[in-house]
Amino acid sequence: MRTATVIGAGFGGLALAIRLQSAGVETTLIEGREKAGGRAYVFERDGFTFDAGPTVITDPDCLRELWQLSGHEMAWDVTLEPVTPFYRLNWADGTNFDYSNDDVSLRSEIAKLDPQDVEGYARFLEYAKGVYEEGYVKLGAKPFLDFRSMLKAAPALAKYQAWRSVYAMVSTFVKNEKLRQALSFHTLLVGGNPSTTSAIYALIHKLERDGGVWFAKGGTNQLVSGMVALFERLGGTLILGDPVTEIETLGDHATGVVTRSGRRIASDAVASNADLMHSYKELLRNSRSARRTTARLEKKRFSPSLFLVHFGIKGTWPGIPHHMILFGPRYQGLLSDIYDHGVLSEDFSLYLHHPTVTDPSLAPEGHSTFYALAPVPHMGKLPIDWDTIGPMYEKRILDEVGRRLIPDIHERIVTKFSYAPPDFAKDLNAHLGSAFSLEPILTQSAFFRAHNRDDHIPNLYFVGAGTHPGAGIPGVVGSAKATASLMLERGR
Repeated sequence: MRTATVIGAGFGGLALAIRLQSAGVETTLIEGREKAGGRAYVFERDGFTFDAGPTVITDPDCLRELWQLSGHEMAWDVTLEPVTPFYRLNWADGTNFDYSNDDVSLRSEIAKLDPQDVEGYARFLEYAKGVYEEGYVKLGAKPFLDFRSMLKAAPALAKYQAWRSVYAMVSTFVKNEKLRQALSFHTLLVGGNPSTTSAIYALIHKLERDGGVWFAKGGTNQLVSGMVALFERLGGTLILGDPVTEIETLGDHATGVVTRSGRRIASDAVASNADLMHSYKELLRNSRSARRTTARLEKKRFSPSLFLVHFGIKGTWPGIPHHMILFGPRYQGLLSDIYDHGVLSEDFSLYLHHPTVTDPSLAPEGHSTFYALAPVPHMGKLPIDWDTIGPMYEKRILDEVGRRLIPDIHERIVTKFSYAPPDFAKDLNAHLGSAFSLEPILTQSAFFRAHNRDDHIPNLYFVGAGTHPGAGIPGVVGSAKATASLMLERGR
């Protein structure tokens, strides 16, 4: 393989393009929007810098490896700042829980909730260590192309009771309900319901403990810019603002791509970091095998969407940490409303991002940048008019942040805007406005997720949240490693 085309410059597409170019493959990366990043987009309004997400960086070593492939150092292009605490969890009754990897501090926080759960947490940590080794270290960058590969992984999955949910498994170790929520909410950051996502995802806890939680100085967009700089330094070609409209095929062979401007790029292999359904239904519309795959994908369960309120305000808030989870009065019931019933509930839980407490340069002097994020049902479950509902929902979210943290929030706001499910669908071609592609349940994991190489077109590949191992920065970077191994192996 001498040439390759990668569609979509999200984290997965960038990581794959860097791996290919580092290996000597002449790689063209095509992004439909005017900036690279995909979901890691950036908005600049009235002097404030707003990251669209993702804003939680874990396992920085998986990112550093991309630079090390060519003898470079990530620090040349990106500065990572540690975030402590990782998250402050706050409940409606005023309880706070500072979540970190400082053992003494963390055990003290657990003891405040229930001293009897300190020993249970130690046992949970041993469990999380085991699933981390099996599910992330051994399998996180391994492609699952046939059922035999799944059978090989089955004993480990059985040993760690992968059929149980993260919440159910956590509940066998600790009894305090708030602590159960504190140890299970992480799956929401990759689109999974803690009550149905496989217990294997408890590995996220170990991932954070070992690698920490980080923030890229200047915003997540600076990590994207650093990856772009590395790719171009290696000799890769990046095309922006010209979306791919078709993946051309001849029989069971991908021959190249066509862009909206009419540009036709031929290559030995094509990889898509675009939304799975968009790739199969639109870009591969002339492929018979793709039409069959589309029909199968449409029957799968897709993750929820998100509603984000970005706001810049007067004042600085050293008492509000970088990451907060504001739990609502319900946990299980709210999750059922979002994932099962398609209900926009009166109550909600919020993730609050406050990057200026770490990097004040993201706002004008004396001001702060925030966003508040609420998981909401995707448009297939909740087909409402967000143009009408959005402003009301935005006010309710800001009211809640004001009630719990910033009493005069409305008077302090300098600029604000929201990002709703239709924006995910329009800007990212996200099926049903899903923010994380396929829901990470056991029957949609590993072999049962989209394969890194198409089953019928052997030089067509996929990377990103819809492939194994799933969403989140470590997930999509791991998928790029798996996909690159397949592409380079075929190219030898």
